[in-house]
Amino acid sequence: MARQKTLFKEAYNRYAARLKPDTKLPSEPEIAAELGVSRSTARAILMRLSDAGIILWNKRQKTVLRLPTEDDLFPKEETDSLHDIVERSFMMRIMSDEAQPGMQINELELAREIGTGTSVVREFLIRFSRFGLIEKRPNSHWILKGFTSEFALELADVREMFELHSAAEFGRLPANHRAWEDLKTIEREHHALLRDFDAHYRDFSRLDEKFHLLIHRASNNRFIADFYDVIAIVFHYHYQWNKALARERNARAVNEHLDYIEALQSRDQRRINAACRQHLASARQTLLQSIPQGAGEVAGSAA
Repeated sequence: MARQKTLFKEAYNRYAARLKPDTKLPSEPEIAAELGVSRSTARAILMRLSDAGIILWNKRQKTVLRLPTEDDLFPKEETDSLHDIVERSFMMRIMSDEAQPGMQINELELAREIGTGTSVVREFLIRFSRFGLIEKRPNSHWILKGFTSEFALELADVREMFELHSAAEFGRLPANHRAWEDLKTIEREHHALLRDFDAHYRDFSRLDEKFHLLIHRASNNRFIADFYDVIAIVFHYHYQWNKALARERNARAVNEHLDYIEALQSRDQRRINAACRQHLASARQTLLQSIPQGAGEVAGSAA
């Protein structure tokens, strides 16, 4: 229920931002298709707009009376992007104890669970399928192929190639580039996390993703940026599978990040390369340790 409320708030804010004065709105099915949500969610959006006096809803006629103000919108902290909601729901499903190679994933069931349209779910699954974790079957069904040690090693290899390149490019950015200020902000966030680490060490994965995304953006390479999306998903969620020694693992990673940040700030390419390799080697080890025991054998026997 909470997930559906979040999706509604995000879709409501998106639609409210598109409104233009004195225009007629389309039908509920058209609004649902435009936003990638269910018809019931589209209707709830229209009801809220009507209750707020933003639109006049008279049977099939829906007219915009005024533009929404900041007070009409949900606070940003209460909304997630639709992509984030679909991603989270999908990953929680394939991370469950019941998830095994060969498990079926149904587009319609996943869409109903999230409260969105099947087209949004299908788009996410198609994009994710390029990396070999799921495979399309007829009638809107997908098969989970399983996360194996072989897949993890291939993913780590590609990540290392991309990040070593991106880190080197980061060190060459001009002194007035905004990325340097962003890096200082992330550095302060790492120190803040360390000050109360026992209470907040589980928050590290968010900071980890933020830090590495900043580095990858320095590459200014659309293929690296696109691939990093999937890298981040896999590394982030598989870290959650193995919670053993999470505090120690995250403490080591925070300190490696700080060394990495210091190397980037030095602009010394040798230091950057060494710090990057050190951290990526630890990340590779953590990823391999996160694979459920037997995953590789199951996948191997099915080959």
